[in-house]
Amino acid sequence: MMKTIRIVLLGLMTLLAACESAPRGAGLQREVLAASGETTEDGTVIPEFAVEQVTRDTVAAFASWPAVGENRLGWLNRVDQPNTRIIAPGDLVSVTIWSTEDNGLLTAVGERFVTLPEMRVSSSGTVFLPYIGTIRIAGMAPETARARIEEQYFVVTPSAQVQLSMAEGRANTVSLVSGVSRPGSYPLPDQDYTVMNLIADGGGVPPGTNNPQIRLQRGSDIYGTSVSRLLDSPSLDTTLRGGDKVYVEEDDRYFLSLGAAGREALHDFPKDVVTATDALSIIGGVQENRADARGILVLRHYPAEAVRTDRTGPSHTRTVFTIDLTSADGLFSAGQFQIRPGDLVYVTESPLISTSSIFDIFGTAIGVARNTDLLFNG
Repeated sequence: MMKTIRIVLLGLMTLLAACESAPRGAGLQREVLAASGETTEDGTVIPEFAVEQVTRDTVAAFASWPAVGENRLGWLNRVDQPNTRIIAPGDLVSVTIWSTEDNGLLTAVGERFVTLPEMRVSSSGTVFLPYIGTIRIAGMAPETARARIEEQYFVVTPSAQVQLSMAEGRANTVSLVSGVSRPGSYPLPDQDYTVMNLIADGGGVPPGTNNPQIRLQRGSDIYGTSVSRLLDSPSLDTTLRGGDKVYVEEDDRYFLSLGAAGREALHDFPKDVVTATDALSIIGGVQENRADARGILVLRHYPAEAVRTDRTGPSHTRTVFTIDLTSADGLFSAGQFQIRPGDLVYVTESPLISTSSIFDIFGTAIGVARNTDLLFNG
């Protein structure tokens, strides 16, 4: 019987020698991180990538490295403005003049008022009024402009009283382009009209929009932030100006997960900042029967101009960050390490899985050997 067992085990040992190279759902950490590098003529070895461990001592430095995969846009802080409307070039102004005179300059016999034809404020901010001439009213509140016109008419008709109404022109409107229930052109009701006021007037952001992002175009400049950031920081709810264009769109950033992760997929960023802990939660954790909790890898590609030799940036364009989830430091550090757009979160396979498989095969082999021996030797 022992001879039979030795023969069977010898064959199995040959088979097991190739087990590590057999197809698996994920690689072992040592396999993924194995690299020979390129040797130059002077014998210097240029590594294929850099390996960085995420710990309490390194996570702060990683956060200061150049951000990758993001179109970083600035934003404007809120500047409190008077809660009044301001006349601007292009606005339409209607003036009605009341008079108690029986035979006034502007009113016919028996009339007590006259409404002048609607006027558009010129590009220089002026309008023309009978018996007064050209008068500048742009930059004034409607009430201020009304008092100014009445003051001028008092010189020629002392009993005159003036009413003024205005309708905003293009210079006093803003455009809500997309991402809301009711896009369109909206007049500025006053000078303290903010981005969030505009979005609310447009019906708000539809439910289900992934981490909605705001883009504000002012002239040739574009600014950007997220709706959640404005809700958390009211001081960032910037005041709009005439001619501004506002867009709302979904966050288009993503990261990937592969290996022994809970899910192998492409994942959207559900919030502005996603940490490694967040990412693991998003992907459904790791497969407990396969994953190596010491071998969570984040693969990231940096542009060449981001590479540094003084630790103020990555030492290689291809950098692998390693995270150990079996230690408290690794868990805390994972909660501070930021995932960047385009990152690959790779969960390596535990070497214990192969060891367990070997023992299972040996146990089976011994049983097979015994049954074989009984078959042939009785």
